[in-house]
Amino acid sequence: MLVARAKRGLEVVRLKGGDPFIFGRGGEEAEALRDAGVPFEVIPGVTTPLGIASYAGIPLTHREHTSVVTFVTGHDPESIDWSKTGGSETLVIYMGLSTFGVIAEKLIANGRSADTPAAAVRWATRPDQEVLTGTIGTLAGLIRERAMKPPATIIVGDVVRLRERLNWFEELPLFGRRIVVTRPIAQSARLTASLRDLGADVVELPAIEIIAPEDTQPIERAIRELGEYQWLIFTSANGVEGFCNALDNSPWDWRDVRAQIAVIGPATRAAVEALHLKVNVMAEEYVAESLADALSEADVAGQRVLLPRAAVARDTLPEDLRRKGATVDVVEAYRSVPPADLASRAVEVLTTGRRPDWITFTSSSTVTNIVHAAPAGALDGIRIATIGPVTSATARKLGLTVSVEAAEYTAEGVVSAIRGFKP
Repeated sequence: MLVARAKRGLEVVRLKGGDPFIFGRGGEEAEALRDAGVPFEVIPGVTTPLGIASYAGIPLTHREHTSVVTFVTGHDPESIDWSKTGGSETLVIYMGLSTFGVIAEKLIANGRSADTPAAAVRWATRPDQEVLTGTIGTLAGLIRERAMKPPATIIVGDVVRLRERLNWFEELPLFGRRIVVTRPIAQSARLTASLRDLGADVVELPAIEIIAPEDTQPIERAIRELGEYQWLIFTSANGVEGFCNALDNSPWDWRDVRAQIAVIGPATRAAVEALHLKVNVMAEEYVAESLADALSEADVAGQRVLLPRAAVARDTLPEDLRRKGATVDVVEAYRSVPPADLASRAVEVLTTGRRPDWITFTSSSTVTNIVHAAPAGALDGIRIATIGPVTSATARKLGLTVSVEAAEYTAEGVVSAIRGFKP
């Protein structure tokens, strides 16, 4: 297939797991290409034991234990001369999980002590990494008792003892916890990355989708009058993006903005500053009430305020500004709607296979949409983490129990709250 497609003038990628030259038949395929006169390039991968060495805490070499490593395939034990390979200080066996009982007998028969440490590692580097440790004499029985299934790799040698000291990955604070993130995919990167860095198994279940306003006339009218506003207020990064989209679709641009800019929190501030604009006021606690307090020092009486935001949002901030004498124009910059496949995805994530340990909510709409989409009882027993008091209030109103609430109303605050949870 490689030769035939290449000779048709196509560029061909032969993608393999691990390193193609380590039990991947890459050498055989490269020879066939060379014989056919087909030019090729080999990009080396990371073969399984090298990943295992780092993530299972079992170094394949160590100055005090071994300077020899042997890689051997275990799918056909009868084809291996164990008298030559079995005595290697560190022995790595690929594809030997189901045949290790036979392999162990041959190792012992060829002089290897039954008490030599041995380990089987499955799904290395993943949050569901599984490691069984024993000896040559006991590991096969442990594999049967645990019903461990392929794919797995076996390591034999004194270096296996070092796992007790070097097992850093499974000691990460959130290792193996399955955590559902309900933010839109485009905005979840920081939260999911932070959770994964702590060892969590993150499942993305976007509960909202950001779409254009249903009626664009109000924001278009506001943009035509940009020069008349003294304040431009953003309460989310989505509001910044929605406003920019409307501005891009108009004859005007940022040079027509004469207003000071106020934002509700660091994510919104970052979105504004990414446009090389300065923020004049930011809320201390990243909620509407706090932003209203921050703006109380500014004399807004008689001034015009533009607030581009979601179609549905709390009226706390505009009402407070109007009480202070400001003229506030609230315009729809975007709409937050449930994704079309939310119900089916909620069933898949919340009720099928392994149950999540946590679900995170970063806005009231994520809570509402998940509760309405999920089957009855699907959230029972799953701990709930929220980004702040407004989201928590929505969750409780819908009958949920909030396990933790972020002290700082940011994605980092959610991670810290989960990490600090004490059952």
